[in-house]
Amino acid sequence: MEALVWETAEELNQKLAQRVRNIRKRRSISQKRLSEMSGVSYGSVKRFETTGQISLLSLTRIAMALDMAEEMRNLFTNIPYRNIEEVINERKG
Repeated sequence: MEALVWETAEELNQKLAQRVRNIRKRRSISQKRLSEMSGVSYGSVKRFETTGQISLLSLTRIAMALDMAEEMRNLFTNIPYRNIEEVINERKG
């Protein structure tokens, strides 16, 4: 059974960007400083926080700069099987 999607990919990205922005602000780090810490351009940091658009590599660099690499490592790790077919397909490799 397919799960209902209540938000668009863009909305989900924007929520993620807002969470990262909140963490950055909570740690009193400016966008400019985060850019310097992560090696991601200032424009990319600003665009990410405004629109949610960023490359995966840049997001990973920002996560590492904010000491959130473990959260990135844990993405998609403990996903439950939706049905027996998924179990079988995984074992097939």
